Amino acid sequence: MDNRAEVREFLTSRRAHVSPEQVGLPAGRNRRVAGLRRSEVAALAGVSVEYFTKLERGAISGASPEVLDGVARALLLDDAERAHLFDLAHAASPVARPPRRHPSRSWTPHESLQWILDAVTAGPAFVRNGRMDIIATNALGRAFYQDVFDMPGQAPNIARFTFLDERALDFYPDWDFFAGVTVAILRTEAGRDPHNKELHDLIGELSTRSDGFRRLWGAHDVRHHGTGSKTFHHPVAGEITVAYEGMGMESEPGLTLTVYAAEPGSVSAERLQLLASWAASEVGQDGAAIPSAEGSAG
Repeated sequence: MDNRAEVREFLTSRRAHVSPEQVGLPAGRNRRVAGLRRSEVAALAGVSVEYFTKLERGAISGASPEVLDGVARALLLDDAERAHLFDLAHAASPVARPPRRHPSRSWTPHESLQWILDAVTAGPAFVRNGRMDIIATNALGRAFYQDVFDMPGQAPNIARFTFLDERALDFYPDWDFFAGVTVAILRTEAGRDPHNKELHDLIGELSTRSDGFRRLWGAHDVRHHGTGSKTFHHPVAGEITVAYEGMGMESEPGLTLTVYAAEPGSVSAERLQLLASWAASEVGQDGAAIPSAEGSAG
């Protein structure tokens, strides 16, 4: 990806999101830009208009942490947006961080990791990489994401399922929310790992094949996706609301272990138990365990 274009579009989009009133400035009349003017951001950030204009045009290499902090404060960036700005600056630097090491395509969970996943029996547990491939899971996670695993000829990928499979419209009751989160995760990862060819290939594929993805990608939204709650409509178990926790894996940088759990005693907890029973019956009929995810870990 063109880093200068990424910087330009990100800063421009964030500036458009901040109104003068939000930063204590008078709105005035006849404003010709959405959000703040460059001169207003520069003043709030403590830099010259000329220097901020240079930054916003993509020339971010060499910007000091103090300058980036000032810009982040002026634009009211949240933690994810601030981190993304610093990632873009690192990517532009001639002494940028070395490219992240990626697990190979043949990566499979080591035995002890699979033990840990299998020990989670009350909810889905799975490992994904930055491009949202599911690369390891417990049996309930495999059953929960059965449609993701059922995309013909594809490694199980949540982003591809969200935008290219019509079943996603049923699986996600609030598809717009899930679609926005998915794109924001990929946008965050693209800034953090700009040399990941497989990630950028996926983004190119989705941009070409999905108008919805292309529109959301152009918004330049980013987010940290560590904890919260989600509601799904599973084809077997029905509507299920779960809390989730996502944890980065120290042993495999770039991979995230996510666990879903329903509120004890709730209808959703009962439906997860139903799904677990269904998964167990499928194993019994087939005479073999539901396969775990393997393969692409770009």
